[in-house]
Amino acid sequence: MARRRNNNTPKTSSPARNCGGRELHFSGGGETTHPAAENKGEYPSFSSCDSYGSSSSAGGSNSLSSTGSSDFFPYRNRSSGSSYTGSPWNHDQQEKDAAANQSYLVGTLFREDGHVYSVAATGGLLYTGSESKNIRVWKNLRDYSGFKSSSGFVKAIVVWGEKIFTGHQDGKIRIWSGKNQSYKRVGSLPTTKDYLKTAINPNGYVEVRRRRKVPWLRHYDAVSCMSVDQDSGFLYSGSWDKTLKVWRLSDNKCVQSIKAHHDAVNSVVVGFDGLVFTGSADGTVKIWRRDVAGGKSRNYKHVSVGTLLKQDNAVTSLAVSAGSGTVNLYAGSSDGLVNFWEMEGKFMTYGGVLRGHKLAVLCLAATGSLVATGSADKSICLWRREEGGAHACMSVLTGHSGPVKCLAVEEVAGGEEDGGDRRWMVYSGSLDKTVKVWSVSEHAPDY
Repeated sequence: MARRRNNNTPKTSSPARNCGGRELHFSGGGETTHPAAENKGEYPSFSSCDSYGSSSSAGGSNSLSSTGSSDFFPYRNRSSGSSYTGSPWNHDQQEKDAAANQSYLVGTLFREDGHVYSVAATGGLLYTGSESKNIRVWKNLRDYSGFKSSSGFVKAIVVWGEKIFTGHQDGKIRIWSGKNQSYKRVGSLPTTKDYLKTAINPNGYVEVRRRRKVPWLRHYDAVSCMSVDQDSGFLYSGSWDKTLKVWRLSDNKCVQSIKAHHDAVNSVVVGFDGLVFTGSADGTVKIWRRDVAGGKSRNYKHVSVGTLLKQDNAVTSLAVSAGSGTVNLYAGSSDGLVNFWEMEGKFMTYGGVLRGHKLAVLCLAATGSLVATGSADKSICLWRREEGGAHACMSVLTGHSGPVKCLAVEEVAGGEEDGGDRRWMVYSGSLDKTVKVWSVSEHAPDY
């Protein structure tokens, strides 16, 4: 039975040394491994950050392993007016920095009664979830609308079309729909019909601990993370119950439940070409591929095709970013490091490590060339991915008085068209009960 941990942070394993990586080749005769880079050195000072690419020293306990199909990509190392009118939420507007190429704090949204666990930004709207079970909706940094769930803390929020999905501490997933500032609950995952149908079937139960069985299609512990494939219409939910569940949103059915890890699933992210990545407190990042089962387009089965990372430190967050012809995967860990990989053709190449935090990396967000990392050390590091795979630290954002628990990034339209730099809005939620809004320039001064 997995022991209960503090609800404020992802589940973590015991701290250990830094990790490197190994190169994995898939072939008909099996797999071969070769040592790769081992991460060394002390953590940087609070106001600085650094990136790490490669080294010639042999790896320690890290390894890559393969399961499932043997035709997955080989790996190789690179050598270089609502009911909330009286809400305690308030907006504190800040003055902008006069310099055009600077990152600055736009404003602070703060709450008096709860930690902020989740944020999502899309279409000019910002959604925030907290321990008060409220989901707030913001527009132009103003209180736009809100709705309240009867479930537990709001641990995750994703948006698909006009629907909002919220994952909760009590293992439930709620579905909401909004129009003209009015939001209402339109369903749950699993649906009541499917849950009752499974509950009366003796074969519909799985044993989760000694003498306790639960229906297989629902989470029995906190829903810690969710990710949606916007194109295929699949929702992926990870939980402290160690499972990954796959939901088909066209009919809200759970089509697969996977015992994905040996400890809590802290993060799940949709990748590319039917790939899904999961990160866990057991220290691994696993790769899952969506295959068509039985030749029917509606019958998909997700299979494990590899373990990308294996280390002693818990994997706490994942993010995928596509841009300039490359796709990057980032994995934050409880040791304060961010490992990253690049997809080059049919190769998944280990890129190195981003070093910018003294404590655990709790959240990641990436879009285009921008990568944001939030940490238990209360800071946010902003990185710019450059040609050749190098990463430059643009800024370290400080101001939160508690761990940074969640991040969302949205690009500001029209910046380049007006002859200026690309700019993003970065939203950071913290256990200090605030959400801060930052304006970030592509060419902010490097540290």
